[in-house]
Parts: sequence; C-alpha cells; structure tokens
Amino acid sequence: MIQMLKEIFEYRDLLWMLTFRDIRIRYKQAAMGFLWAIFMPLVAVLAGILIKKVMAVMIQEAIDYKGIISISVKVLPWTFFISAIRFSVQSLVGNRDLVTKIYFPRAVLPLSAVLACLFDMGISIIVLTILLMVFKIGFSFYLLLLPVFIFLLILFTAGLGLLLSSANLFYRDIKYVVEIILMFGIFFTPVFYSASSFGRWDVIMLFNPIGSLLEAIDQIVVFGKMPDPFWFGYAALTSLAMFYIGMVIFHKIEPLFAENI
Repeated sequence: MIQMLKEIFEYRDLLWMLTFRDIRIRYKQAAMGFLWAIFMPLVAVLAGILIKKVMAVMIQEAIDYKGIISISVKVLPWTFFISAIRFSVQSLVGNRDLVTKIYFPRAVLPLSAVLACLFDMGISIIVLTILLMVFKIGFSFYLLLLPVFIFLLILFTAGLGLLLSSANLFYRDIKYVVEIILMFGIFFTPVFYSASSFGRWDVIMLFNPIGSLLEAIDQIVVFGKMPDPFWFGYAALTSLAMFYIGMVIFHKIEPLFAENI
C-alpha cells in the first residue's frame, strides 16, 4: 500500500488536474454556478425541518432549535458522501480513453471525484460557519477535533469509492445498486434525527460508520462535547480499514481494467 500511495503522490499533478477538470465541467454551464454547492444541502435541510415539524405536531411538542442546527451540520458531510460515491463509481467507465491509452495510477480517477465533491463541501462549510456565527452558536475547544473526523470521512469515502468504481467496471449494474442504497440510506443514517432518539437501539445507527462520524461531528459542533471514545475509535478503525481494503483490492485488479472496460 505504501508503494501505491507513493505512486499516487508522484502523479499528484494529474490528480489535481483531473479534480479541477471535474469541478469545471460540473459548473461550466450551470446557471446557478457554485450556488449548487449550497442549494443541494439546503434542500436536504428543508426536508429535514419538514420531517421535524411533522413529528413535532404528531407528538404535540415544539420543534427543537438545536435539532434543526444538527440537521444543518450533518447534512453537509452526508451530501459530500453520497455525491462522492456517485461520481467515483462512474469515474473509471466515464474515462475509458484515459484508462485504455496511457499509463498512470488509475486510482487518481475515483480520488479526483472525491476531491471535487470535497470542494463543494468546503463552500457549504463556509456558508454554514457564517450562519452559526450569526445565530451565535458557541464554539468549544472540541472543535479542534473536527478536522480529524472530516479526514476520517474522506478516508472512508475514498476507500469505498475505489472499491465500488473497480467493481462497477466489471459489473455495470453496480451503479444501480449503489443508487438504490444511497437513495434509502438516509433513513438508516442519523441525519434528520439523533441516534440517541432510538434509546438502547442507538447502536444500530452508530454501527453504520457514516452514522458514527455524523454523530461525532454533531456533538463537536452543535453541543460542544467530546464524542463517545468507543465510537470515536470505531469510526477511526472502520475508516482506515475501508481505505486500506479499497486501495489493496483496487491495485490488485488494476491490470485487468484495460481489457474489461
């Protein structure tokens, strides 16, 4: 794996070039331009608020203000995750000419898709930070841990993207399976609600690595608390394991890409 990372580092200029290419293509002919990076999470937040409102009416309670902030905070990494997976799954098949004609570490294709989506999340985070300052949401010492969890999220997403992009090259229906899972995945991930709302069954939500990462980010940003050490360790181990598995499997079957694409 170290050799693979070294090779990717040697081709880092190509990685950045492909990343910027993906960003330019995405926004070049879009009427809203970079506002799309804000619009999509905003729609998800509004959907979450609507769900919160319906649930509040059903149980005859007022809407939890911090619950709305939590949705806003967790929607951003969730949107990054699903967007990065969607684009990375198609990255090899969508760059058929590059894969078959010239040599380079093919891993830069799904990785560039992930980095392009990270750019979108960066724009959204800037806007969210401004809103949190406007609404005077307190900032705590634990915010120093936020880059760690963002990094773990990137690792997990990149590893899964590598794995799924290589699988989609051999079995083209993988992309349809992924779309279905991503479509309904939000109902099994604590985005619109907190895992603690399930009581002792919260372990089911937190067993989902993305769920444990989102809950940790929520605890750090919204509540100014230290995330649960156990789930902190779980998120770190699963993220590192997914990245390692994705890199190793991708590299192992990479010689077969050109003849099967």
